[in-house]
Amino acid sequence: MRKLYTIGLILWSSSAFAEDATVQDHYKTVINKKPYQVEVCQDVTTSGDKTADMLKGAIIGGAIGNNIKGENNGGAIGAILGGMLGHANSSATGGTKTRCQVETRYNEESVEVYSHSTITFYSEGRRYTLRFSK
Repeated sequence: MRKLYTIGLILWSSSAFAEDATVQDHYKTVINKKPYQVEVCQDVTTSGDKTADMLKGAIIGGAIGNNIKGENNGGAIGAILGGMLGHANSSATGGTKTRCQVETRYNEESVEVYSHSTITFYSEGRRYTLRFSK
């Protein structure tokens, strides 16, 4: 607002000498991004990892081995045997699996918007250009 007052003051104070005053609006291009959701699925290769089944067997075997009376290191022996049985009886298999996830993508729209204005005038043989916003 102060710039408009200054422009008016300059033009008023030197209006008798101002020549060819022109006002020009300037625009710029901006890009508006609008988000949208999309589900993307892809085939991924999975390994036949039997580690989880082996660990379950070792934990259960260790617990049972600790409860056997008169057996030294029964928990360790039970854990080893339980781990072996868990691994042998595992149903984990490798192969291809379809995995889906939701992604955010953006549509872009190019728009021209007002940036600023300039006024150009001559006073006493000198050219002046002032920038202001409407």
